[in-house]
Amino acid sequence: MEITENKTLPTKTECDGSLKNVIDAMYVLSGRWKLPLILCLVQSPKRFNEIQKEMGSISPKVLSNELKDLELNFFIERKVFPTTPVSIIYEATEYTHTLKNVLAELSIWGETHRNKIKQTGF
Repeated sequence: MEITENKTLPTKTECDGSLKNVIDAMYVLSGRWKLPLILCLVQSPKRFNEIQKEMGSISPKVLSNELKDLELNFFIERKVFPTTPVSIIYEATEYTHTLKNVLAELSIWGETHRNKIKQTGF
C-alpha cells in the first residue's frame, strides 16, 4: 500500500468533487456481475449462452439485465447478425478499456485483502 506521508490533504471542495465522482462510478459499476462481465467480454466477443456458461451461476434474466445496463453505459456493444436463427454477439467497446487501470488496481487490492484475511485465520 502507498504511504501518504508528506502529501497535502485535499481541500473540502476537492473531497466533495471526488466523492461525487466515486458515487457516479460505483452507481455504474455496482453489483455482483458488472465487472466480471466486463472482464469476460474484454477477452473476446461472445454469444449470450457463452457468457452465461463462463459466468457460472448467473440467471438468464439477471444476465440480460446486466448486459442491457452495460450497453446503456457504453461498456459493451450488442451486434445482431441477420442469420437464421438470428445471431447476437456481445463485445467490449473501446470505452471499456478506460477501466484497465481501475481493474488492475482492484485486482491488486483484492489479492492483498484476501492474503490479509488468510493471515488473521478467518
